[in-house]
Amino acid sequence: MTTSIEKFPVEADRHRAPGLLEGALRTELTPEGCDLGYWFRAVPEGTLGGDPLGRSPDVPVPDHMMVDGPLRQAVMQELAFRSMAEEKAARAISFLVAYAPDLAGMDFYSSQLMDEARHAYAFRGHLLELGVSQGELAATMESLAGVDRDAVLNPLEEFGLAVMEKERDYIGGVITLTVLVEGVLAPTAELSERKWRPFDAPAAEIERAAGIDEIRHLSVGTTIVRRHVRQHPEDLERIGELVARGMRLWSELPVQQMTFRREQLYQQGLDQHRDLVGDYEVWPGRRLVDTTAEERMLAAAEWSRVTQEARLTDMGLTS
Repeated sequence: MTTSIEKFPVEADRHRAPGLLEGALRTELTPEGCDLGYWFRAVPEGTLGGDPLGRSPDVPVPDHMMVDGPLRQAVMQELAFRSMAEEKAARAISFLVAYAPDLAGMDFYSSQLMDEARHAYAFRGHLLELGVSQGELAATMESLAGVDRDAVLNPLEEFGLAVMEKERDYIGGVITLTVLVEGVLAPTAELSERKWRPFDAPAAEIERAAGIDEIRHLSVGTTIVRRHVRQHPEDLERIGELVARGMRLWSELPVQQMTFRREQLYQQGLDQHRDLVGDYEVWPGRRLVDTTAEERMLAAAEWSRVTQEARLTDMGLTS
């Protein structure tokens, strides 16, 4: 009998892959090693277990998540925003596919485009599971996250498309995606998986599958940039300026305000349903029921800083 250990690499196995934070900091992958053959062998069954949403079909949505209230509103706002973000990422990655200088890059970003499109599909799919009708899905998502999309995602999209579409800057696009988008948003996704685990197991499983994909995206993107920097040290100044511009943009966006608003809503739900959480620890030594909106937000911000600094160091972009 063939086991998952024999069939799937560790970082793509839904049962054995590290968490997103650990994987983003420690996993080393290459575009050649994560080609289309890798994706077709490892992702549909190893990461997703045959389910397009990336969750266990036999795990139902809990009854308390079907009742309108702050907890349900919090997860719906997160999912709507995440789906919008992943859709924009999928569309932008099409330019990395188009302008990749080699087949390894083209194949890898073709697979990442599929990953991001699936993430958007999965987050929308859970909104349907939460009772949103297909006919009302677009309007509901707009009401839940349209304002945040306009304030946060649209400026990021404009920045990224200027690099990828207008300038046809492949390496600049890889850096924008790996450092300025996924490198910052990934830790927030890690927090989402952890905090929804005791309340909405399907949502946590969907986040887990998406997080496994992001480990691969961050690692391969880092490898691509590191190789470029070593081969073209004369490009360091230009790349450094791009990163600095991206960092300034991030500092101007209302990301913290958006995150804090959602964490406050989640806190209301946490206070209402403390009996469901027990002694569950959201990170080692810290019970979820004892955390505050401010503490969770600050933890995610610190995870983002550490992840981003690690990616930049691995790329050879820090002194």
